[in-house]
Amino acid sequence: MPARQLEQFHEILRAAAADGSLLKLTLGKYRGADVTLRNVFVRTVTLKSGPHLTFVWRHETRDITKNLPPADALTQLAALIGHDFLDAHLFTTATTAQLECQPGETARLKLIPTAGGLSPASAAPAHDQAKAHLIPASAPWLRALGITNDRGQPREGMSDKFRQIQKFTELLGHLIAESPLPADRPLRVVDMGCGKGYLTFAVASLLGARATVLGIERRPDLVDKCNAAARAHGFANLQFTVGEIGATDPGAMDILIALHACDTATDDALDQGLKAGATLLVVSPCCQKELRAQLAAPAVLADALRHGIFQERQAEFVTDALRAQLLEWAGCRTKVFEFISTEHTAKNLMIAAIKSQPPGDPARAARLRDFAAFYGIRHQHLAALLGLNLSA
Repeated sequence: MPARQLEQFHEILRAAAADGSLLKLTLGKYRGADVTLRNVFVRTVTLKSGPHLTFVWRHETRDITKNLPPADALTQLAALIGHDFLDAHLFTTATTAQLECQPGETARLKLIPTAGGLSPASAAPAHDQAKAHLIPASAPWLRALGITNDRGQPREGMSDKFRQIQKFTELLGHLIAESPLPADRPLRVVDMGCGKGYLTFAVASLLGARATVLGIERRPDLVDKCNAAARAHGFANLQFTVGEIGATDPGAMDILIALHACDTATDDALDQGLKAGATLLVVSPCCQKELRAQLAAPAVLADALRHGIFQERQAEFVTDALRAQLLEWAGCRTKVFEFISTEHTAKNLMIAAIKSQPPGDPARAARLRDFAAFYGIRHQHLAALLGLNLSA
């Protein structure tokens, strides 16, 4: 590995840690001895004893968090980057530095200016103080979309939306770091059913020149407003277009996003993402109605399911559990988790799928059919789109 490439990356890292501009560091492609370790995520915090770097060691089934003084943290990172971890993505207020290494081959360092109006003051999170964010409240586009006011504070009624933006941006950054996405060209991200564009702007701000982002929305007035805001705030990588989920061909993509697409629109989006070659698919389903009329649970549940609220929750569980299994049958590694606390939104489930292997495992198909038969499901939209007969 050329020493200069690695040293240049560490120079940027040291400078960002020293001047407070470090937003996040993600280490990926682990090649060390611990078979359970996946990634390491590093961010700045301010403790009573002073500035520290907090490490989150993400293992297969648990996370371990450690806080280190900057000097100790930088020493540990020097031993990890390019050795145990072959990829390192550094996000600062001014630059995204992407280091990619191959054993015995030339390392590549890509520097990309950060988009979205970040300021150095936004990169100083603290345990005992106001939390900083990847998308600072001072970003001008947040004000243009009506989320924050002229003082850089969430407007009345928009605090939950601001939290949702921050949480989604953090989660997406982690998922991107875990995914085998191409590094030799800009990523193509498609947000289907993007609505008012809050999270679409957040994705474009997070990724900057690393990606082109397309938002698809059926309401022309929202599309016009979002395109005007994107132009006004310098988002050359962001565009919105009028279209319907399932009826608009977005072309090839690397990342599919579909948040709160109603009922089977989530299935349409997933199908389009898979067929368009997406490596990462991120959906937050809504209004899972399709299967409710089909569900015929075992007789032992009959008394419980006389209550409508239990029927609704069972339909949600069965629908999204089936979707997760279908994505795994389609060759994805799938995660299902709480997107944001139910304190902020009731529609808080997220399914993330990372394409990892060829589709069509017969054993998985058999288990899917067993699951469908248990609940009396004969037809489900995503299964039909993917060509899997649940009744065979």
